Amino acid sequence: MRLALAQINTTVGDLEGNRTRILDRLEQARAEGAELVLFPELAVTGYPPEDLLLRPSFIRAAERSLAEIARSCRGVVALVGAPTFDRDLFNTCAVCAEGEVVALYRKRFLPNYGVFDEERYFAAGDDLLLMRLGGHLIGPTVCEDLWQPGPPATDLALAGAQLLTNLSASPFHLGKEREREAMLVQRARDNSCFVAFVNAVGGQDELLFDGHSLVLDDGGRVLARGPGFEEALLVVDVEPAEVIGRRLSDVRRRALARERRALAEVPVLELGAPPRSGRSPGSVPPTVAPLAGELELMRLGLELGLRDYVSKNGFADVVLGVSGGIDSALTAALAAEALGPDRVHCVSMPSRYSSQETRRDARRIAESLGASFLELPIEPIVERFAEALAGPFAGTEPGLAEENVQARARGTLLMALSNKLGWLVVATGNKSELSVGYATLYGDLAGGFALLKDVYKTDVFALARHLNERAGRELIPASTIERAPSAELRHDQRDEDSLPPYAVLDRVLRAYVELDRSRDELSSDGFDPEVVERALALIDRAEYKRRQAPPGVKLHPKAFGRDRRTPITNRWRG
Repeated sequence: MRLALAQINTTVGDLEGNRTRILDRLEQARAEGAELVLFPELAVTGYPPEDLLLRPSFIRAAERSLAEIARSCRGVVALVGAPTFDRDLFNTCAVCAEGEVVALYRKRFLPNYGVFDEERYFAAGDDLLLMRLGGHLIGPTVCEDLWQPGPPATDLALAGAQLLTNLSASPFHLGKEREREAMLVQRARDNSCFVAFVNAVGGQDELLFDGHSLVLDDGGRVLARGPGFEEALLVVDVEPAEVIGRRLSDVRRRALARERRALAEVPVLELGAPPRSGRSPGSVPPTVAPLAGELELMRLGLELGLRDYVSKNGFADVVLGVSGGIDSALTAALAAEALGPDRVHCVSMPSRYSSQETRRDARRIAESLGASFLELPIEPIVERFAEALAGPFAGTEPGLAEENVQARARGTLLMALSNKLGWLVVATGNKSELSVGYATLYGDLAGGFALLKDVYKTDVFALARHLNERAGRELIPASTIERAPSAELRHDQRDEDSLPPYAVLDRVLRAYVELDRSRDELSSDGFDPEVVERALALIDRAEYKRRQAPPGVKLHPKAFGRDRRTPITNRWRG
C-alpha cells in the first residue's frame, strides 16, 4: 500500500484557503500513486477553531467545504479532519472516496487539559470503524485517541486492524517531538500494528505545530518521518499484511479477543482497491528527516511562529525597539531570518542613560542583519513628561515611576510607527522578565506579538550564540552577548541589582512555573530560601501584567497564558 501523509499549514477560519491546500496535496498524492492520503485533525477549519465552533453558520460552511473536498477524491481515498454535526458536534475523521464522504469516525477522547478545551465544543464518539482498502484493514483514530494506551487502538487491533491511522494537531513544546514518537512506537508494538501519524504544522496565535509526521511498522521501526516546522507530503510504501504472521504466534491476543467478543461485530467499510494513477507504482525511497537539537528546534519554532502570525494576520513588515541589548538583538535576528531583513525595521530610542556602546551596538545589529535602522532620541519627550508631572511629583524622590516614563515613551513611539505605517510591533521581553514582572506596562510590554515570551534569559544567550555559529559570523555582536544585562533606565543600572542572577533565577522559575513546586519543596530541593522567597513574591505579584502582555510563541510544556491560569486576585502563598 502506498500512503501519503499531507503535513500542511492551515489557517483557522480560512475554509477556502485550507480547501485549496488540501486539494493541491490530494492531487500531488494522486500523481505519486498514493492509495490513501491522510490530512491533519480539523484540517478543513484549521486548529483550534475555538468559539467559531459555537456558530452554526461556521459548522455548515465547514461541512460544505468537506463535501467539496470529497468530490475530488476519485481514484484515491482521503482521511480528512473536520467538524461534523449530527444531533451534536463531533471532531471527525471523514473518509472520502469516489466523490463522497462514505464514513465518519468520531474522536473518542477529548483533551481538556493544558491548552486544550475540546469538551467545551465536542461530544465524544463511541463507535469503532474499520476500513478494508486493497485487502488491508485500517483503523482510523484522531489525535488523543492514540495517546491513550487502551481503546480505541487496542480494540481496533483486536478487531483485525493492520494499520492504525491518526490525524493530529499536536501542539509543540521542547521535547514533544521525541516524547510523541516514543509513545507512537509503544502503540505500534503493543498493538502489533503499523502506525501512520500525520501532524499539522504552523503557528496559530500562541500555539505552534511542528509536523514530524511518522510512519512506523508493527515493531516500532521508523519507516518515514516528515521534517519539522515545514509543510511536506510524506509518501511511503508499507506492507500492513506483515503483521498477520507475527500475530498468529501471539496467543495472548486470542485470549484478549475472546474477552472482547463484541469486537467481531465492528463493521468493515469495503473500499476496494483504487487504481494507481500518475507515475509508476515502483518503490518509493523512504524519507526519514532527522530530529534537530533543542536550540535549532527553538530557532525553527520561533521563526515559524512569527512568520505565520505576521502573514496570517495580514501584516507585511515588523518594527521593534533595539537597545543594543541581547533580547532585542536576538528578536531582530530571528525576525530577519523569518521574514527577510527588508521587512524588519529596527528603532533605537536612546535616553541620557544609554551608553555609547549600546547605541553603537544597536546600529551594528541592524547593519549586520541588513534591516532598516532609525534612531529616535527620547530625551526631549521624557523632559516634557517631567514638566507635566512636576506638580504631582513635587517633594518626592525620583524612582521607578520616572524610569518607567522612559519605557512608555519608547512604547508610544513604536505604536505610532505601527499605526502610521502598518508595521506590527514585536515586543522583545523574555520569559524570565515576564515571570517576575521586570517589564513596564504600556512600555516594553507594548506590542502585537512577543516573540521571546516563552524563552528564558539563559536560553536567550544560548540562542544568540547558536545563531552566530550557524551563520559563521557575528549576526549579533559579541559585545552584546557579553555585556551585563541592563534596562539603562538609570545610571549604572544592572538587571541583577533588582533580580537574582539569571542562571539561578531561571532554575527557580522552571521549577515553580512549569513543575508547580511549592515554596517548601523548592527549599528542600536545595535552592537558596531567600532567592525562592524573593522570586515567588515577584512571580505571583506580576500576574496582572502578564494578562496584558501580547501573545507569543509557546515553547515549554507550561507557558503563561493558555497553560498557566493563575487568578490575579489571589492570597495563596505556598
